[in-house]
Amino acid sequence: MFAKKPPAENKSMAITRNSSAQSFSVLGTDLVVTGNLTASSDLHIDGTIDGDITCEALVQGESSKIAGIVTAKSARISGQIDGSVACGDLVILKSARITGDVHYDTLTIEQGAIVDGRLSPNSSAQNKADDAPVGEVLILSSAAE
Repeated sequence: MFAKKPPAENKSMAITRNSSAQSFSVLGTDLVVTGNLTASSDLHIDGTIDGDITCEALVQGESSKIAGIVTAKSARISGQIDGSVACGDLVILKSARITGDVHYDTLTIEQGAIVDGRLSPNSSAQNKADDAPVGEVLILSSAAE
């Protein structure tokens, strides 16, 4: 009736994070940074940055202002950038204002966005277009694959 129960297994509710797991940093609207930012993680920026940014992925809020070069594997831009942008997958939202050249692998621009500069595909996308025979259509998006 009152048998001794075996010890319960340790069922910890602790959440652990692998060192290889992605993390992100948020820079709020009240933050002003003067200097370059380099992050191995993703960045969400709502504040003002006066310097270059290098990161894995960038999400820029509508109220954010960046004066410098932005380099990322992917980016969603909805604020103001005064400087060039070099990105793999780039989404420019309708509230974005970019003054500078933009280099990309894939590009999406919402109607209403303003880009005052040259839009240039990165060399790998440009090489695919250069190799296409004249009179044939080359689809550069991965959606067709």
